[in-house]
Order: sequence, then C-alpha cells, then structure tokens
Amino acid sequence: MAPSLRRVVAMAPLRLRVLAANGELDRPVRWVAVSELEDPTPFLEGGELVLTTGMRLGAYDAGPYISRLVAMGAAGLGFGVGLSHDEVPEAYVRVAESRGLPLIEVHRETPFIAIGKAVSELLAAEQYEELSRAFAAQGRLTRAALQPEGMHAIVDRLAKEIDGWALLLDEAGGVLHSAGAGARRRARGLLPELERLRATGAPASLSSSTPDEHVIVQPLGDHRRVRGFFAVGCERPFSPLAHTVVNAAGSLLTLALEQSRGRLAAEARVRTAVLRLLLAGEREAAEDVLGRDLPRDPVVVLACRAEDPETLAEALPGFTAPWRGMVVALVPESQAGRAATAAAERGRAGVSNPVSLAAVASGLDQAERALATAAPLTRFADLAGQGLLSLLDPQAAATYAEALLTPLREYGSRADLIESLRAYLATNGHWDAAAQRLGIHRHTLRYRIRKVAELLDRDPDDPATRAELWVALSIGSGTA
Repeated sequence: MAPSLRRVVAMAPLRLRVLAANGELDRPVRWVAVSELEDPTPFLEGGELVLTTGMRLGAYDAGPYISRLVAMGAAGLGFGVGLSHDEVPEAYVRVAESRGLPLIEVHRETPFIAIGKAVSELLAAEQYEELSRAFAAQGRLTRAALQPEGMHAIVDRLAKEIDGWALLLDEAGGVLHSAGAGARRRARGLLPELERLRATGAPASLSSSTPDEHVIVQPLGDHRRVRGFFAVGCERPFSPLAHTVVNAAGSLLTLALEQSRGRLAAEARVRTAVLRLLLAGEREAAEDVLGRDLPRDPVVVLACRAEDPETLAEALPGFTAPWRGMVVALVPESQAGRAATAAAERGRAGVSNPVSLAAVASGLDQAERALATAAPLTRFADLAGQGLLSLLDPQAAATYAEALLTPLREYGSRADLIESLRAYLATNGHWDAAAQRLGIHRHTLRYRIRKVAELLDRDPDDPATRAELWVALSIGSGTA
C-alpha cells in the first residue's frame, strides 16, 4: 500500500509546508514526478506527487494547470520556491484550494531528488511490511489447514484475515461451511457467478463489486473438473495483500481437497475388499478389516449407478462400497426406504429383499436383477408383478421378435397368419374356440397353423415353442 501524502509531509528533514487542501492529505502517493512542462499529464499515470519550480508557469496558468492535474488524478502538487518564484503564487494556492488538490511549498534548500528518495524508501518499506503481513497471514492459514477440521478451519481463518465473510461450497453451490457475519445468506446470490465459472471450463476466478460489497469467487479442483468453490467478501476493495491471502487460501483448499480425495480413494479400496470378504462368507474377517461392526441383520442390499458415485455413497446410510462400476450399500432394514429414495434421486437403484449378512451374495444378486430394469428405482420383490417382458432388454427383445415372425409377415398377402397364431396360442390350442374368436371355420384355422409350422420350422404344439412364440407376439402388443 502506498504511503499517504500526509506521511510524506510529516517528514521533518524535507521541510515541506501545506498551503492548500489540507483535508486531502490522506491520498496515497504512488510516485514522485518532476516536470517543468506546462502540461505534464501525458507523462503521468495518476497518484503522483508532481514537483515543479514553475519556471514556465505564470499566474494566469494556475487554473488550466491545476485542472489538468486534478483530472489526471495527481496526489498533489509540490511547488519549489527560491528559483523562478520567491513564493508560491497566490493564484495557485487559491485554485488548488477550490479544486481540492493539496499544494505543498518545497523549501529552496530541499532538493527534489530528496523528496523522490524519501517516497521511494517509504514505498519499499510499505511493500516489505505488506509482504511480511502476507507471509504471516499465509502462516496462519497453513496452521489452520493442519487442524483436524482442515478445510473448515481455513475458511474460518480466511474470514478473519480479510475482515469479512467466507463460504465453502460444493459443486452445485450448496454451503459446506460458512464464516463471518451473513455469509450463509449470500450463497444463493452467488449461483449466477458459479454458472459463469462452470461455463468457462478453466480454473479462473471471478470478482464483483458494488458500493457496499466486494466479492471474489474461485473454483476448487484442477483443469479436468471443478469439485467445489469458495467465495469471500468484504465492505472495502481487496488490497494486494488481501488478494495474496485469498489466493493462498485457494491453494490450501485445493490441496486439502485433493488430499481428502486421496484418502477417500484409499478408503474405497478398503470397503471393496470388505465387500469381497462378505460375498465369500467371511463376516468376521470383513469386520476386522473395516475396523468396526457392519449393520445388524437383516439388511437390504442396494445396487446403484449414478454420475457422481462419491456423492451418492455419502448420501446413503449403512455400509457402502464401489463394486464393478456400481455403488453397493448394505442398509439396515429400518432405513431401506430412506436409502432407496436417496439413491433414486441421484441415479438408479435396485433393492433386494431383506437378507442376513451371511446371504449378502444372494441379496446383491437380487439387487442387480432389479437394477437391470429401466426404472430409476426397482425392488426385487416387485419384479414378479411387472411381467416377464419387463426383465428383457427392449431393443434386443424387439429384434428377436422381428426376426422370428418375419417369415409370417412376408408370406404373400396372408397377413392373417399372425392373428391366427395369436388366437390359437391364446386359447391354449383349442381349435373350435380359436376359430370362433377369428370368425372362420376350424379347418381353415388348421390349414393356417400348418402353414405357420412350415414357415417357422417349429411345432406350435410343443410347449417350449408355444412360450417362445407367445413372447414374440406379446412384445409387439405390450402384454406378457
């Protein structure tokens, strides 16, 4: 942070005297510019203390000269006396006061270079102090990261460092932790910024400012995937020190997140090994590896698939483990309903009947059979009431039925072969009943069924053939 003009004027060896706009001395001085030009502004950036002896300036130049400095954002004007002017012209004092530009008399014995060196030393001292504060803040953040609560402790410390608020958010913008006054209620207002960050596809940050608040939002994760966000805000603009602290916190949060993911991956491998032992009937060994008791009998087995298996596993009660591209959960029977609903909200799930831990293999088989249906949530007990065709892959079943019945559809113009076969099978092979249903003579029906047997090279009186043909006919009509 640059030193204020007040601090520069207060340096006794410089022998500076304020002549105008004494109330504006808190302006920061970012550099000292010496110029004898009538218009030095093309060579200024703003924030400079401009020094001149006025050798090219007359009293009539006061208004235009000072107006140009004010428009450029100069910190102040230092007027050297004893060379071109014995004292600062009154016109400059008057205009400077009216325009709010600090006007400082520079004593003849004070070289301009001495003022430049003094400001340069102050800037260096300020930068060193700022770096020291930044290192100290980073140290406090690092110590917070080493605490058991890890990421939450970083967020708490960050809010104190910036004297504002901080939020830790998940991928969807949900609040994982908040610190500072009013932090949690700001989460909803950040959703548009989160969408913009997701749209960029890059690890960029966003900042926004209003007269009352300044906010920074940063993603957490790597270039492949954003795994969360953190946001900070305070009433005043962020200084370079504050930006340094925020960036340090972002690095620590990302590191903590990756460490957490590594730990979760190791835990997932242990859970998979535990499930493998259970499937082999080794309950005691499974509990020894897990380090705690498994849910008590009876349990319900869930076989689940979701785009985000980690989030799904966290939402399920009981014991969970990755298994062959699925998330498998062993849930106490009393919590099965809640677990099934949570799984269906995040993907698809198959639910077994209640089983003992000794029969987990059977329960997993039931859950996988239920998961094979197209529904978001299927219970094994409900499969019997859904019909045989609901267990078949729709596309494969339709292809099979089309291939089997094509000879009947392509037999000249006799499209009635399929309906005759359907009536024959529906009446369980009773000629008179089938003929009456079709409105034809039974001898006509016998001829048609013989033609069906000939075209398909199958015997319609064989029970297995009847079942196969009925399934093929039912696929088109949607019955089973």
